[in-house]
Amino acid sequence: MKKVRVGIVGCGNISGIYMQNLSTMFANTEVFACADIVRERAEAAAEKYGIPHIWTTEELFASPEIEIVVNLTTPIGHYEICKAALLHNKHVYVEKPLSLSLEHGEELTRLAREKGLMLGCAPDTFLGAGLQTCRKLIDDGFIGDPVAATAFMLNHGHEGWHPDPEFYYQEGGGPMFDMGPYYLTALVSLLGPVKTVCGMAKKSFPQRTITSAPKFGQTIDVKVPTHVAGTLEFVSGPVATMITSFDVWDSTLPRIEIYGSRGTLIVPDPNTFGGPILFKPAGGEGFAEIPVLHSHAMNSRGIGVADMAACMISGNIHRANGELANHVLEIMHAFHTSSESKRYAELVTSCERPRPLAPGLIQGIVD
Repeated sequence: MKKVRVGIVGCGNISGIYMQNLSTMFANTEVFACADIVRERAEAAAEKYGIPHIWTTEELFASPEIEIVVNLTTPIGHYEICKAALLHNKHVYVEKPLSLSLEHGEELTRLAREKGLMLGCAPDTFLGAGLQTCRKLIDDGFIGDPVAATAFMLNHGHEGWHPDPEFYYQEGGGPMFDMGPYYLTALVSLLGPVKTVCGMAKKSFPQRTITSAPKFGQTIDVKVPTHVAGTLEFVSGPVATMITSFDVWDSTLPRIEIYGSRGTLIVPDPNTFGGPILFKPAGGEGFAEIPVLHSHAMNSRGIGVADMAACMISGNIHRANGELANHVLEIMHAFHTSSESKRYAELVTSCERPRPLAPGLIQGIVD
């Protein structure tokens, strides 16, 4: 199988799992080069994961060897790095969110279309065994007609564990932009695109104190809402209730539940790739666990890149694509703008539900 050569820009916290998986888990990709604004980080990553080349970002873009650029910079760098890579005629896959602004998200998707290039974006957890099994259960009618859904992501932020938590409380951060993509991408993959959002948001604490090393005791000025709640109306009919928060110490609320005319489906954590999946049919005595039917139940970050590489050959539309990510970006902004305007937000973007993966695929193969 031909291996598509990948260049990774950004060698921070999240990069390790990408480098590992794209080099060893997937049969059609290899990490050929890496770059970071701090060269020592790139050198350490290259040594740990056996990456043959350490280049500047410009050298990586200019290399004819690189076919896909994976952009793992912080959100503030997503737009500029993605645009530059597209202008160098590279396919691009970026960590979430696609960009900070709606205008930049639309520009990137338009540029990719005009140049005939693929633009992809995390999260790709919806391609994991858990969510793909849920997709099959819904498509096969197990829950009947989807009626409603709930989605909850509640914790107390990142200052207690992350070594550099500041950007989680700056533009492009907050619970909606940090974790919302996992939940919203999962919901769109299961129920289709959204047409209306009603949101309320607040900034509960003006400052946060870091309690993790190496910045213990430093304070962060909070510049974004840290508790966001609201509802979503899907084009296909269901209405979902969603809360994302960095202001909650603990919770027993579920991650995602889908309610249908014939039963209730409890969906696994959308920040993971596996289960458990629970289902209770109408009139049933209790919830029963449903075994996953697909591969990639372990941490398979990078499967979206491997799917992109496969589609370079097959000509299919890759699943974690720019239109999906741009739609999710607008939904996230809509929660904030609806709260500010105290009006419903009617969305202007849309997307197709990504094609499901076939059940039972061998680990490491994407088709």
